[in-house]
Amino acid sequence: MKAERYFLLNKPMNMVSQFVSTHKVQLLSNIDFNFPEGTHAIGRLDQMSEGLLLLTTNKKVTKLLFQGVRAHTRTYLVQVKNKVSQATIEALQNGVDISAPNSSIYTTTPCKVDLIDPPKALWDNGIVLHQNQQSDWLSIELTEGKYHQVRKMVATMHHRCIRLVRWSIEDLTVEFIKPGQVQEVSEDYFFKALNL
Repeated sequence: MKAERYFLLNKPMNMVSQFVSTHKVQLLSNIDFNFPEGTHAIGRLDQMSEGLLLLTTNKKVTKLLFQGVRAHTRTYLVQVKNKVSQATIEALQNGVDISAPNSSIYTTTPCKVDLIDPPKALWDNGIVLHQNQQSDWLSIELTEGKYHQVRKMVATMHHRCIRLVRWSIEDLTVEFIKPGQVQEVSEDYFFKALNL
């Protein structure tokens, strides 16, 4: 029986979280890495989001991570247009209403939100703001990720999302992985770091 394999990818902007598509987009197959047959992404990041994307040949991981008995923490670093007030942070922490499929409304669960300094370790993605444009950075830790949730959460509070970076899932992080780079990890490390 062949051993399963596990990868951490720092997904760059303007790339979709899949290997094939009928649309003319940047794909995971454009990454300069020889993924084994059967590799798939665990969860997704939308095309304009950056950061940690987990990939594996193990078909059981998605269910363990997203449908298991224990919720798993994901941390996003979010740059938003304009300055963020303490009232906005508290509202985001307590849960806000966002749009969901079929014109329904979903109330996000309470989460941890902090105003942070611009991350020094963050790589440049080419976005240049006007010299007079103010922005703030937030760290948002949550255990769900529904319906483009983070973007909609900040939009609900009248802030446009400039950058959205998934920094970590549990103890797995992209801190030392450059955009477009892949790091292969052992099965033991992968499961232990994800608390699976």
